[in-house]
Amino acid sequence: MLIKGIPISLSLNNSINDTEADEKNKYQKKRLIKLSLLAIAVAMVVSGFAKVLVHLIDLITNIAFYQNFSFIPSSPANNSIGWWVVLIPVVGGLLVGIMALYGSKAIRGHGIPEAMEQILTNQSKIKPSITFLKPISAAISIGTGGPFGAEGPIIATGGALGSTLGQILKITPNERKILLASGATAGMSAIFGSPIAAIFLAIELLLFEFSPRSFIPVALACITGAAGHHFLFSSSVVFPMLQTILPASNKALLFYSIMGVAVGILSVIATKIVYWIEDAFEKLPIHWALWPAIGGIAVGLIGYYEPKTLGVGYNNITDVLSGTLTFNVILSLCLLKFTSWAIAIGSGTSGGTLAPLLTIGGAIGALLGILGNQWFPAIGISIPLCALVGMSAMFAGASRAFLTSIVFALETTGQSNALLPLLATCTGAYCVSYLLMTNTIMTEKIARRGVQTPTSYEPDILDKTLVEELPLDDVIILNDAMNVGEVRTWLKQEADAITSYFIVSDLDGTYKGLISYSSLFNMQHNNDLIIGDLVKRKNIFIQPSANLKTAVETMSKEDVDILPVIEEDHIIGILTYQNILSIYKRSVFEKENKQVQISLSRQRLKMLVRGQKIISILKSKKANT
Repeated sequence: MLIKGIPISLSLNNSINDTEADEKNKYQKKRLIKLSLLAIAVAMVVSGFAKVLVHLIDLITNIAFYQNFSFIPSSPANNSIGWWVVLIPVVGGLLVGIMALYGSKAIRGHGIPEAMEQILTNQSKIKPSITFLKPISAAISIGTGGPFGAEGPIIATGGALGSTLGQILKITPNERKILLASGATAGMSAIFGSPIAAIFLAIELLLFEFSPRSFIPVALACITGAAGHHFLFSSSVVFPMLQTILPASNKALLFYSIMGVAVGILSVIATKIVYWIEDAFEKLPIHWALWPAIGGIAVGLIGYYEPKTLGVGYNNITDVLSGTLTFNVILSLCLLKFTSWAIAIGSGTSGGTLAPLLTIGGAIGALLGILGNQWFPAIGISIPLCALVGMSAMFAGASRAFLTSIVFALETTGQSNALLPLLATCTGAYCVSYLLMTNTIMTEKIARRGVQTPTSYEPDILDKTLVEELPLDDVIILNDAMNVGEVRTWLKQEADAITSYFIVSDLDGTYKGLISYSSLFNMQHNNDLIIGDLVKRKNIFIQPSANLKTAVETMSKEDVDILPVIEEDHIIGILTYQNILSIYKRSVFEKENKQVQISLSRQRLKMLVRGQKIISILKSKKANT
């Protein structure tokens, strides 16, 4: 009964297996089409939400600062209400605190970390109420002077909408994650008209994967969001620049690279300060619902001194990118905008981080550009370009969304010649951030709650490893014509042959399936019972050309810890979970094992030099001949 490599007939089983694979492939494609259509529908609704949010911000701004019921776009910076401007952010913060207390605490913060947490810990399930509470609370916060952008709230709103739809429909948690990411990135695309950057944002901060099943729905949602931006807002770039950026010289590229390192250090400092302020609020002997109102005091005081720090401030980014502001104006905007935003976001109010980071980074880049022109006038440094790469590098350093930062700057300004400077600056900022900071401004909050976010996008070791690459265990085959008593007696004599599962075949060697040890020795089965009658695990096997991911999925689905390995109608072994664990051990060894592949010892170098001389002599003789 202990047989190795017995020939068997499995043409029918192979046909069934291939048919199942084809059916599974067709089913997955149908699900992908359905998911893509749902993503487009979510994006269309989110685009409408984006327009409503912007109108709501404008309405509250007009009421709060101008006592005028109007949806006409306006900025709090032009108000003329004097000291009353200090109280308006306090009232807004108080209202947000009440909404968080009696509505949902999840409306606090800037949206992306909360979405990441739900994806990683809660099967992408966000409370449906967030779909409405987040934009309303953000509109109140920003409309009353909060120094935030509209992109964070609409990202959170879109994510909540996608998640809600995913909870209503009968779909998998992974499909719900894709709908969440589709809604979130469609919101960003609808606000900025930047679909490619939104796709990268999903990959780098939300999906943690890059596969057709996730990429296609998200891409379609972002395209739909961009179409919504063109239809509902404008077809031009969000941050137009007064002059076309020219290609940078090599010396200028060196300057931008160094500038990226400086901005990276500042992005780390900014992130630390934001969470230091948040920790300070945590220590206050006051209920957390009142913290946004306390943060509003700082927003109002700073806004009274420098009105440009109030509200969304997208015009501030355009002004900085123009390169026409003076050094003192830029410095004041940079320091005061950062202080106002850091205190407000640390207080736990509702708002975004992208627009403030862009404003602060752009101001820092412009300041460094002005200083660079004074110190190195011959290099040809462009102040508008410095502002552009500075704002991109600040976001890259703070969030470590590297590709998103670069593409976003290109899409929102239309300056293609800025690609190399953006790449140089963002690389410097990203490297510094990675070396100096464990978590980012997006992940620090959830990391403190014990949630770890993926930091690498390596190929799945199970997906790229084939069954035939592993050493397989010997095969134990039981004849289905034997009775239970005979097998039990034989196994008691052959203690080494006992495993958790046994392979069963008939007299002709045809594979019948698996039988478990517990079933075989079940006392309810008398000794006269035929082995073939106990087989319940039929058509469970794996081929050598299959990968380990398929094997693990099969083991999990069938609840077995071994799989027969079949090749050309032969059982060549069994695959166990110990075999699969060994691949992880090998992978860890390959990553950590340090070894020299090419020896550079003195003797080796002499041999190499001597070999080169011999080759040269032979070539010389051949040429003379």
